[in-house]
Amino acid sequence: MQAHQWTWGINQWVEYLRDKELPVLPGTAARLAALREAGEAARESLSARDLVDIVYGDPYLALKLLRRAEERRTRQLGHDTTTPLAAVLQTGYDELQALVANSKVSVGLLPGCHACEQRAVLAAILARAWATRRVDVLPDEVAMAALLAEIGELLLWHCAPEMTDKEVAIYQWNERYWALQQRTSEMDFTFRQLTMALAQSWGLPTLIVALIKGVDSPRANLARLGHEAAKAVIGEATTPELLALVQEVGALLPAVDLLAIAEPLPLADEPRAALQAAIAAVKAAASGEQPAQGGNQA
Repeated sequence: MQAHQWTWGINQWVEYLRDKELPVLPGTAARLAALREAGEAARESLSARDLVDIVYGDPYLALKLLRRAEERRTRQLGHDTTTPLAAVLQTGYDELQALVANSKVSVGLLPGCHACEQRAVLAAILARAWATRRVDVLPDEVAMAALLAEIGELLLWHCAPEMTDKEVAIYQWNERYWALQQRTSEMDFTFRQLTMALAQSWGLPTLIVALIKGVDSPRANLARLGHEAAKAVIGEATTPELLALVQEVGALLPAVDLLAIAEPLPLADEPRAALQAAIAAVKAAASGEQPAQGGNQA
């Protein structure tokens, strides 16, 4: 990173980042290489959904495929590509293999970048699970938006790691110690604003951009809550914080039991039991019953 880049505004960063070559995650490169090595038999046994699962594990690859599909759609005047499945079907296995094989691998990065990658993948999993429980017409659209919601921060981790690491530290301080003293950001834009500006500069589908932006709709809110829940789980949030998230999702899924909403959260046994006990207490209070004994409610 050059010294003058510390003073750049959002427009300068968008111009700098928009044409940068995206990497892929090491796991993605390894899985596609293993498929190549396995030969034609492995290829014949693959379904499109198998390839979609690979895409869901890599926000960089998802963005690569979406941008490529949109470029192709623009030339052919087709429909918007808004799901990983549609992007995979348009790309095809051979082109997907070539795309990954010719990409750099995301390695040797700061811990904050790996945490951001992990959040993006988990956010997509949770958003899709909740959209499915809501009986959404296309849960994969909600998941795609959640997967790409942090792409601005991810690109900065690759191209300006020192600045991004410092900015994340400021965010974390303000979230934890806001009552003591607020630290001032040295950037005049947020990571989310950068994501939105990049999405628009790339010409991503209007629906995906709207879902990432978080327009006030149940689908956009589920994408947002997937991100917030992923951040909470990875940050080892307290039981009350997890309960509040589950209840917020529950407000969007009134026909779904809170325990079913909590089920996709990847929690260890102890925090899961504590959350289940807290949910039982909320349900008992709502029904006027005495909550069942047992479980850690810490």
